[in-house]
Amino acid sequence: MPRSTSTPSPKAGPVTLAMVARRAGVSPQTVSNALNSPDLLRPETLERVRRTVDEMGYRPHRAAQALRTRSSKLIGYGIRPTPHGTTAPVMDRFLHALSQAADEAGYRILLFASPPGGAGLEGHEELLDLHHVDGFVLSGTERSDPRQGWLAKRGVPFVGFGRMWSGRQIGDWADVDGASGTDAAVEHLITLGHRRIGFLGWPRGSGVGDDRADGWRRAMRRHGLPVRGRSARSADDLDAARAAVGPLLDAGATAVVAASDVLALGCYHALRERGARPGADVAVVGFDDSPTAALLSPSLTTLAQPLEAVGRECVRLLLARMGRPTAPPERVLLEPSLVVRDSTTLVPAPDG
Repeated sequence: MPRSTSTPSPKAGPVTLAMVARRAGVSPQTVSNALNSPDLLRPETLERVRRTVDEMGYRPHRAAQALRTRSSKLIGYGIRPTPHGTTAPVMDRFLHALSQAADEAGYRILLFASPPGGAGLEGHEELLDLHHVDGFVLSGTERSDPRQGWLAKRGVPFVGFGRMWSGRQIGDWADVDGASGTDAAVEHLITLGHRRIGFLGWPRGSGVGDDRADGWRRAMRRHGLPVRGRSARSADDLDAARAAVGPLLDAGATAVVAASDVLALGCYHALRERGARPGADVAVVGFDDSPTAALLSPSLTTLAQPLEAVGRECVRLLLARMGRPTAPPERVLLEPSLVVRDSTTLVPAPDG
């Protein structure tokens, strides 16, 4: 009796490897060989199975993961574009740290283009289908990020460099405690005698930016210092930062804590346009300890992220997840360290 060639109804659920095998008239192992070891099959059998896979719209990675006898030793990492006018030294350093940690564990990082938003899921799917990566490291995590849910639904191991920034936490992650960093920056400035300490951050809704703003606010309130009218928001580029910090300087801020080194550099430009000197007239603190921070004049006090530790933790968490798929999620929060340089040498007048 001839086999049915009708396409399964969408309501019947996802197409399985067994369904493909029945349609093609072969065993499930033959389908697995066609996907993972095509050289084991005769050309006509391979062609028939591949044609059936395409006709049925079968996505092989779910079954391929279960049937593989050994790891691919590949970890996928999506490179996201850097906004125009900014640099990404922090992510470059993280990628180096991640690659080194993976190499020490016997793995390789497989890079692919991952545009922001749902479009980036195509790259993840392609790596699962074609390269059988063992898992993914995600960076640039944000509110309503579709990647974690998409991977978790398919049982694919992943770890995030960064929190989910939403009420529902999914998966393992390692992150830097930005609030602790900006809190420490305020404490440093208060020790020097500052009381009018402004904050230059990113627009609201950025999980990382909001976290860094919270640390500044928390420290200010702990010391009984006002926060109303003492903060400003800016995109992460020099021109926007230069314009945004103006009202803080007009209000008499003697120090500014910035959410990034780029924003801090924008503050440098704004001060010089006013004939003021960073570090001598207004103290400035950045965040990220970018390569240029030590080269600026004056050199920039900033918060250094422990990227080597983050890279190691991401690899450790991912390998642990591969070995224990049903274990409770693990989250690691690492503290940045304050690197004091010349931009915070100012000791303000007693009334400041």
